[in-house]
Amino acid sequence: MAATSEHTILQFVSPSSTASATTSVLTARIHPLVIFNVCDCFVRRPDSAERVIGTLLGSILPDGTVDIRNSYAVPHNESSDQVAVDIDYHHNMLASHLKVNSKEIIVGWYSTGAGVNGGSSLIHDFYAREVPNPIHLTVDTGFTNGEGTIKAFVSSNLSLGDRQLVAHFQEIPVDLRMVDAERVGFDVLKATSVDKLPNDLEGMELTMERLLTLINDVYKYVDSVVGGQIAPDNNIGRFIADAVASLPKLPPQVFDNLVNDSLQDQLLLLYLSSITRTQLSLAEKLNTAAQML
Repeated sequence: MAATSEHTILQFVSPSSTASATTSVLTARIHPLVIFNVCDCFVRRPDSAERVIGTLLGSILPDGTVDIRNSYAVPHNESSDQVAVDIDYHHNMLASHLKVNSKEIIVGWYSTGAGVNGGSSLIHDFYAREVPNPIHLTVDTGFTNGEGTIKAFVSSNLSLGDRQLVAHFQEIPVDLRMVDAERVGFDVLKATSVDKLPNDLEGMELTMERLLTLINDVYKYVDSVVGGQIAPDNNIGRFIADAVASLPKLPPQVFDNLVNDSLQDQLLLLYLSSITRTQLSLAEKLNTAAQML
């Protein structure tokens, strides 16, 4: 597909209550696998490519939230006035993904970079023919603001009569869904420089430090409310009460024993996996020596 850019782009960077009626999507829920795929495709891009694009797969929930669970890159060529997308490759990859998981459908497309441009409008027009009201996800792999900013947009066309004037990109909220282990990897990924990847114990230490910081913030808020320095918020109070109520009512010694038992089980699994790798390596070497004899 090749197209030429002839219209202006309007980019609104925050949601508005007066958004167009065509903007029916409320939130983009993104799983970390999608971000990892985008970054991997950007690292493997051709030297001449300034950015990479790809297709987003997932589902649309009953409340209008787009659940983005998977993605794949799509080759394209882009210049100042035109864009060419490999449609055959896109359709072949889509057919392959549908064979594995037929419940995942096209929900939009992604690109690397800090925002949208004229080429983005042309590519969005193509995906709008594939699925109604597609999501446009941008991942700032250039760390323009010191970190990898992730944004999501929906688009609508503003026309005067039969003439299209501008493409209106409206930013929507992004909800990153990840467990603690995935968040440790994401924090490492979005950092501008990393000396080394943290191991399991270091990742647990970072998680505990973050948890301690949050607990200290809650302590400060509660003390400020009790001291009359700030006005109480009933919603925050209910969240704190729910968090405290979710904690198991166990004596400290019993809780320490549970943590130690869990840690011992993890260390045992690491030991068994190490033995398994050693046995496989030894068997491979013996098999190679037997073939040589």
